[in-house]
Amino acid sequence: MQYTIESRPLTSDATQSKQMQIEAANPESAISEYVRRSNGELVSVTKPLTGRESIATVKKNEAVFLVRVYSD
Repeated sequence: MQYTIESRPLTSDATQSKQMQIEAANPESAISEYVRRSNGELVSVTKPLTGRESIATVKKNEAVFLVRVYSD
């Protein structure tokens, strides 16, 4: 299944988000692959009780990113 990863910095004034497409078996695998590709560190993951979107917090260098993961 293909997942869209949308990341937005939380620790800067930048408001524009970045997107990438990741092929994965489930949202957790998509987040893991995003963390690997971005050389980041997974801080937290929130799985949805309903709906299709998972939320993660990822630290990379000195920045923290809000990461949304959803299926297309």
